[in-house]
Amino acid sequence: MLEIRDVIIIFASIYERRKMYYRRIIDSYLKEWSERSTHKPVLLRGAGQVGKSTAVRHLAESFDNFVEINFERHPEYIQLFKENLDVRRIVSQMEALSGQNITPGKTLLFFDEIQFCKEAIMSLRFFKEDMAELHVVAAGSLLEFALTELPTFGIGRIHSMFMYPMTFDEFLQANGEDALLKLRNNSDAEHPLPIPLYDKMIGLLRTYMLVGGMPEVVAKWVETHDYLQCQEIQDDIVVGYEDDFPKYSSRVNSQLLRQTLRSVATQCSRKFVYSEVGAYRSEEVKKALDLLILAGICVPVTKTSGNGLPFGGESDNSYRKILILDCGLLMRLLNMSLGNVSELTALILTGDEIDLVNKGPMGEMIAGLEMIRYKSPNIRHELYYWQRTAKNSLAEVDYLSEHNIKVLPIEVKAGVKGGMKSLWIFMREKNLNLGVRCSLENFGKFTYTDNLADDALRQVVICPLFAMSMLQKLLSD
Repeated sequence: MLEIRDVIIIFASIYERRKMYYRRIIDSYLKEWSERSTHKPVLLRGAGQVGKSTAVRHLAESFDNFVEINFERHPEYIQLFKENLDVRRIVSQMEALSGQNITPGKTLLFFDEIQFCKEAIMSLRFFKEDMAELHVVAAGSLLEFALTELPTFGIGRIHSMFMYPMTFDEFLQANGEDALLKLRNNSDAEHPLPIPLYDKMIGLLRTYMLVGGMPEVVAKWVETHDYLQCQEIQDDIVVGYEDDFPKYSSRVNSQLLRQTLRSVATQCSRKFVYSEVGAYRSEEVKKALDLLILAGICVPVTKTSGNGLPFGGESDNSYRKILILDCGLLMRLLNMSLGNVSELTALILTGDEIDLVNKGPMGEMIAGLEMIRYKSPNIRHELYYWQRTAKNSLAEVDYLSEHNIKVLPIEVKAGVKGGMKSLWIFMREKNLNLGVRCSLENFGKFTYTDNLADDALRQVVICPLFAMSMLQKLLSD
């Protein structure tokens, strides 16, 4: 017999699924997976509150029935996995316990907060082997920590997908700007956005810088257009992350994790210096930082020589810039660390385009995060940058990417050609003829005759910060 608590949870779940759903990039990947004739169980990975459970519930609408097992809310299900990992027995007992049929080919079975049951994670491989027709998805907020403690992980039998906060494109769709998004996607250097539409896009990007892409915050913005109400939710998310720190306590001090996270915010988009965290040994800070990266809260950008692909072969982990997973959360962390970010907020809302990109970490951070999020979620992507520290010859390129199996330098600037000295130096040293400037300019491109390198002709494509999803398309035009 259902208790009142369970009835409330059921109705809450129904309400959650009926609320307005905002389309996510990962939807098409999950849908394609669900339609395959053969499929592995999916492990949906990412930081807490990025929308993993909501995306799975949306996918469930295409199935005849949906069974959701939340191991934190209903720990009684954990016992079903203790005897052995015979998935046929486990499914039969789950049917009896939940009162719902679990039918291969018709049911989507969702294990939420699966990190609370390590045996359930280990069982996923046997769903592939013994119940291959059953669609199984698993997710969890601190999943990465559980994975490091497992003796085995079913290599080749489980498919991981990585999920992040909402991109700027997803933010536009949530705000009903599909027509504007379509016009932007049809623009290029020869056909830039008309000025009124360009101005509107810049305004929306300013809003995104403050609201960010955490789904609950975006939903509140769509509902109220009230920054203060959005900030309350952002603060709740940050506090929720920090409240989870004691769960890492066997690894590192919670206070150190908190101070490291705040320091990441203040050092964002520049080389992370351990000594700025406080009176801790560098080894301790590094351990705390690695845990924040493992949790998906922080995103590293690693220095590399940039001589060729893959970048990881010549990377130097002792030189890293660290980003926060979401620009809106960065603003709240800065407020918690500095006490007042009204000047930065005013700059974002009213500053001119040059100051908006060149002052503060926001432009560079958004460019890097967007680069990751528009790539396939089927693998974990890394970010790299290049820096030369020779005396009297400092130079830095914000990001290195790949295009046509060649190194692609990307600089986040608002200046004109003469203000991109580092980009020209890198292209000359590596003998590259194609680079990118990410800025708040409209679409465009220009060529440069390098008279210091036998008059080599180099081309720079201007990719607006509001069009990072179009980067590969712009390079191919």
